[in-house]
Amino acid sequence: MKKIVSSVMLTFLLTAVLIGYEWGYYQARAWGGQLEQTEFNLGHLNSTAHLLAFVAAEEGFFKEEGLDVTLTLFASAGELAAGLTTGKLDVALIGSVPTIAFQSQGQPLTIFGGAMTNGHGYVVKPKFVEGLSDDEIDITVLKGLRVATTKPSVQDLELQILLRKAGLTYSTEPGEADVTVVYFDSQKDAYNAMLGAEIDAVSVYSPYASRAISEGYKVIYYCAHEEEFLNQPCCRQVAESAAFSSKPNAYAAFERAMIKAYKFSQENREKTIDDVAKYIRIDRNLIETEVYGGYAWSVPDPDRLATLALKASVVEFGYTKDYDINPLYDTKTYESALRSLIAEHPDDAVYAELLKRFADAN
Repeated sequence: MKKIVSSVMLTFLLTAVLIGYEWGYYQARAWGGQLEQTEFNLGHLNSTAHLLAFVAAEEGFFKEEGLDVTLTLFASAGELAAGLTTGKLDVALIGSVPTIAFQSQGQPLTIFGGAMTNGHGYVVKPKFVEGLSDDEIDITVLKGLRVATTKPSVQDLELQILLRKAGLTYSTEPGEADVTVVYFDSQKDAYNAMLGAEIDAVSVYSPYASRAISEGYKVIYYCAHEEEFLNQPCCRQVAESAAFSSKPNAYAAFERAMIKAYKFSQENREKTIDDVAKYIRIDRNLIETEVYGGYAWSVPDPDRLATLALKASVVEFGYTKDYDINPLYDTKTYESALRSLIAEHPDDAVYAELLKRFADAN
């Protein structure tokens, strides 16, 4: 009798497990085909602007899509790109300018979504702008100063564009131009160099701008406030090209999770800040400023047209030779992921707005 009971219980438990598994699988895969891969390694920088990944992880959106995603912090775009090409990472959130530079050098990296728009600029030590109002502080205050930044980066490209517009020259050799530029391997290293006497100003991206203000530095400009840089695509979702093309369902599931995270960030401000705070260890008020202060937008849209315009500037300023970016820029994954969510939630206003944005931006 005990054997019969045990057998019945075992059958019941196995059936319950299988039903639970199949239901969860159906929930995740109802919109598309079977996942080619479930474990994903995602690389990110120390930036509040990468909040889509943080929210997708903390709110369970990756799991809803059948993915087990591990997030790892990296120090630079170069490290992230190396992680992709060596197979250590499946997705990386990398700046658009370094991604373009790496692509032009022959690295097989495919852009398939967005992570951050705008969100960067420059700050200066207060002694160099004493007596000036905020409206009087602009790129010309850098004349005669030593500026720290990273290369290749959108921050450095913007600096060159604004200096040219102001009729100022730059050089890495002291005394040879109006502005002396000192390059560092990472944003963290560049920012920390401001502690010494050798650096007068530094490029920043989220959250270093708010941190700089809290530490007494003065903002020279936010790129979001410069006409030349409206809707400037910064960090993109990037994958190794062969891996991306061979696993369309897995990457579409990843994109669905990122889109869900965007929707959550638009509708749940306080909880989004909580999620970001688990990855970016700064004051909560600084996170709120960076995420919701109007300087940066974390949007999953690929923004192909804006990136093509940025690529033209990258080539013009000698960062790279020209090349055909189209084979390395995918918008179909994002579009199909977004349309699948709209099919499930036809009355959702956030998804509808994203679809309109996609039509305009790609």
